[in-house]
Amino acid sequence: MVGEAIDFRFLLIENYKKLKLNENELATIFIIDHLIGQGNSLITADSLALKMTMHVKEIDQILAALLKKGVIDYVSGDKKTITTLEPLKKRLYREFQISLADEQKANNSREIEEALTNIYREFQKNLGRVLSPLEISRIREWVSFGYSDEMIINALKEALAKGKKSLRSVDKILLSWVARDDIEEEGHSPLSESWSKNIEETIRIAKTPWLVNDDKKDK
Repeated sequence: MVGEAIDFRFLLIENYKKLKLNENELATIFIIDHLIGQGNSLITADSLALKMTMHVKEIDQILAALLKKGVIDYVSGDKKTITTLEPLKKRLYREFQISLADEQKANNSREIEEALTNIYREFQKNLGRVLSPLEISRIREWVSFGYSDEMIINALKEALAKGKKSLRSVDKILLSWVARDDIEEEGHSPLSESWSKNIEETIRIAKTPWLVNDDKKDK
């Protein structure tokens, strides 16, 4: 659980401006949390005034604002009403998860761009020319499929060793490596099975008597 891994007070300090809370409201929330931690159930303006320098009327206005903003709540049960900060905590943890996802996405994007830069550099160096837009697009597809920059560059070197300088040759090598790895791990390859089925279908179609002899048809 995210809530168990990080203190909501840290998240509150980091995000209170985003939640449109002012410093008086922030201080009030911290005191509410402190009082709840001491075992107090219902937190009122009077009880907060004992810990704060603000007047009861001002604290009461702050509590009304926090309730309106969905930061605190009053829950009735077991013949008593309690003050809870759960609405605030849920919002903070949700913001934290979103920020983590965005950060991970940004990191992945940076890693992909670094891999692409490395691949482009190696291809242009080994081919001795600038890559075309179509070639760049194809390389990006390889990376999106999950091929590492090392694997793609090694496939290029193998293609060049065979005297082939096209990206189509590199593509075939990558596919053959995937098929080989599938066979080693699973005992079969979806790629090779698909290829075999296509060949079988081609042979079947080739053997089909599409043209019927009119003379035989009339007999």
